[in-house]
Amino acid sequence: MHRTIFTTPVVNTVLRAFSVTYLKLTGWTVTGNLAPECARSVFIAAPHTSNWDLPNTLMVAFALRLNIYWMGKEQIFRPPFRGLMQWLGGIPVNRQQVSNVVAASVEAIAAADGPLQLIVPPEGTRSKVRYWKTGFYYIALGAKVPIVMAYMDYDKKISGLGPVFLPSGDIEADMVKIKAFYAPFKGRNANQFTAE
Repeated sequence: MHRTIFTTPVVNTVLRAFSVTYLKLTGWTVTGNLAPECARSVFIAAPHTSNWDLPNTLMVAFALRLNIYWMGKEQIFRPPFRGLMQWLGGIPVNRQQVSNVVAASVEAIAAADGPLQLIVPPEGTRSKVRYWKTGFYYIALGAKVPIVMAYMDYDKKISGLGPVFLPSGDIEADMVKIKAFYAPFKGRNANQFTAE
């Protein structure tokens, strides 16, 4: 995978200090730790209802000493911002050709020579959706890595890492359990998130 802000030594140290301070001053609590067996994993990012989710997620990642990559729509990677967005851990996704995203993600996780946490928002968009996309599930299943249920609750100002979930292959039963965990959380635009 490409070099990111999280693997740039001096920048990482400075931004971690900034992130921890900013989150504390603005009243956010960050909880959880990444278990050693989750060094390579897929993170669910929910609720995802606002553009503010990205900077907040980056700060939480610094606070928790993570090495995240995240998927974003191809449009935000257009010049002159492409290099910056990739340095922030972004991976462009062409929504018209999503069939290859799962296979490419599985391959990237397998090829990584160090820790890699791939963040995938199950809603696939900041807008309200009726059904969650299941790419995160199939990426974890294909790469044989755990799913970490990461969350950001704007109502209570709590963010962090929840339980680790090992996909069983029975997606219907597993999605019921996953969505039950996310049901209480409120996004920045609470009316745009549902875990039903």
